[in-house]
Formats: sequence, C-alpha cells, structure tokens
Amino acid sequence: MPKLVTIVGARPQFIKAAVVSRAMSGHPDIKEALVHTGQHYDVNMSDIFFEEMSISKPAYHLGVGGGTHGAMTGRQLEKIEEVLIAEKPDWVLVYGDTNSTLAGALAAAKLHIPVAHVEAGLRSFNRRMPEEINRVVTDHVATLLFAPTEISRSNLLAEGISESKIEVVGDVMYDAAIFYKDRAVEPGWFKDLPTARGDYVLCTIHRAENTDNKQHMQAIFSGLAASGLPVILPLHPRTRSRIAAMEINPASNIFLTDPVGYLEMIWLEMNCRSIATDSGGVQKEAYFHGKSCVTMREETEWVELVDLGCNKLTGPNAGKIAQAILDDAAVPESARGIYGSGSSGEKILDSIYGFKHP
Repeated sequence: MPKLVTIVGARPQFIKAAVVSRAMSGHPDIKEALVHTGQHYDVNMSDIFFEEMSISKPAYHLGVGGGTHGAMTGRQLEKIEEVLIAEKPDWVLVYGDTNSTLAGALAAAKLHIPVAHVEAGLRSFNRRMPEEINRVVTDHVATLLFAPTEISRSNLLAEGISESKIEVVGDVMYDAAIFYKDRAVEPGWFKDLPTARGDYVLCTIHRAENTDNKQHMQAIFSGLAASGLPVILPLHPRTRSRIAAMEINPASNIFLTDPVGYLEMIWLEMNCRSIATDSGGVQKEAYFHGKSCVTMREETEWVELVDLGCNKLTGPNAGKIAQAILDDAAVPESARGIYGSGSSGEKILDSIYGFKHP
C-alpha cells in the first residue's frame, strides 16, 4: 500500500492539498498522512473550516510558526524529519513556495524519500523574495515536478532539470475553483456596504515588500482612491496594524473589512468588477472567474496572465494602479484553459503511481 506524507503550512496549501486528497478516492490503496507545520496560525482553521471545505484534518500539527525565516525553517525541518522517520512514507508531497515547502522537501531528500512538488517551475526571477528561494531549492531536490503550465516547464528545463522528472498537469487551484464555486458564501456585511454586485474592486495586500514600506502603501492607497470606484479590502490583522502605524487614512471609497474565509473570498471574486492584489494565488483566481487583475508588484510568477493582457503589473505606483483599474481588461473567452481542464489532482496521482525511480 503506497503511503504519502503531505506537508502544508498555510490555509491556501490545505486547499491545494485537498484537491489531491479527493483524487485519492479513486486510489483506495493509497494511505495519506497530512502534516500541518503551523507556519501560519489562522483563526479561521477551526473544525468548521475542515468540514465546510471537505478537507481532512491534519494527522500531525507541529506548531512551528513565527521567528525569522532561518529559525522557522530549521525548526520545521527538525520536526518534519521526526514525522518522516516514524511514518516511513513512499513519497512526500509539498505545495507551492512557503518555508514549510522547503523544510518538507529538505527533510525528505536527506532521508532519501522521493519528493513530489506541486506548482513546480514558477519563477518571478527576483531572488530577494524568500518565496523564490524556496521554489528554486525545492525544485532542485524534488524527484517529480508537477508544473502548472508550459512556461513553468520551460523554466525547469532551463535550469538543467531532467525532462523525465517534469510533468505539466495544470493548476490544482483551478480544480479547487471548480469544486468550491457552487459553495461560495456571501459575507454577512456585504449588504451593508454602499455598493452592489459587479460594481466594486476587490483588493488584497499582504506582501512584506508593500506592507513594510510606507511609501509603497501610500502609493497603493492613493491609486485605489484615484480610481473612484468602491474598493473592498479585507485586511489581515498585521496589515491593519501596519496601516495604523503608518498613519494612512483610507479614502471614503475604500472599505476595510476583517479577513474573510475562502468561500467568502470566492464569492467576492465572482461578484466583483475587477481585482487589485499583490498575491500570487489571487491573480490566478481572478483569471479563473473571468476578472481583470491589477498586480501591485514589479514582477509576477504568473507571466502567462500578463502575456494574455488580463493581468497588469503596476508596482506600487498610484497613477498606474488607478489607470489599470479603470482599464478593466476582462479575460476573453479565447484566453481560457491555460491552467488545464480541472483534472490536475487525478493527473498528479496517476503520475506518482506510474513513476519509475531512476
């Protein structure tokens, strides 16, 4: 009986892992142990979160979060190694580009356990981003690399990774978007806002390169204000505290809300006019739901969306942000389908089953 250990550390990774876990229903002989490193403590991840999202609860919760990148990754590496020695899995699955991804991949590689990396080959080509370092190192110790697009496959080949290790499977988040679309939930506070479906811009800001830079944050809020459109901005507590510390006073067209759950986020994405963000995942979700996206960064790992014209890079530039929001370049039907057909989970498991170790 094949045994998999899946390493996750943040709520988006649980949603990605759930795609593959559901696909395991077609492989009843596979046993999976889900490990949550605790990298991101999320108050929304209560029992109801796992029930509503149809996600299995972790078999292990390591409780490792906070601290510097080095300290966090080191402690995760130590605790993950203990789990792997006890479980003796045939494969370790890691997702994306967090410190948990890197720690899981390193722990497995040093124990000579094959590593499968989902979302392999993404590159922003900005080595100042800790996520970029995590992506590159994980890809180079992985045994099997699941690339979401041909561009990500090309990135891996350009770095000398063997073609035999790479498979383009589409994007697991597209699978998730299809699965959860009919489960989307309208936030209870939406009806109290002076806006309506299809009229507002949905915004998210969380990257340290923006939230830790007062000049960047002032430019972002100025750009959102200059658009003149209603802007809904769910805020993580840390971002809210940074805004207060910077003495930024949002304009009257910007509505700050508490963080939202994934099902509420999907509803907001499906019903907005457009999206402005510095998140990697939200850029794709905008595309999945046919919305234009303004990315308030200088680069993106999802370059194909920029090439299609439905994602505009503005950086933290007020004038560019306002203009890009007003341009509102929606996703044309002819541009659909670049992230697969919604069967990535099944393809990943089929590939693991059929992979021949060198």
